[in-house]
Amino acid sequence: MNQLQFVATIAEREILRYTPAGVPIVEARLLHSSQQVEAGIPRLVEFEIAAIAAGEISGRFNQAELGGTFRFTGFLARKGRNGKSLVFHLTDFEKHI
Repeated sequence: MNQLQFVATIAEREILRYTPAGVPIVEARLLHSSQQVEAGIPRLVEFEIAAIAAGEISGRFNQAELGGTFRFTGFLARKGRNGKSLVFHLTDFEKHI
């Protein structure tokens, strides 16, 4: 199973564009910061991740507040067919309270 869920802030977002097949896409950078417990010791976890919203969700993501904090759900995939870096593909998100 390849499913990832975390709370993050939308740090950067590109403008909505369309693939040659006509699929709407929005690319972004998400920032996460949280306190986790590892081996019984509290640890500050911070990361920045490339994200992409494609298809129906892209319109809603394009309207989401830049700098806003949301709970994101999606999956990880290679950035390109032969690439080694990963990108987070959004399948859903909601405002985090």
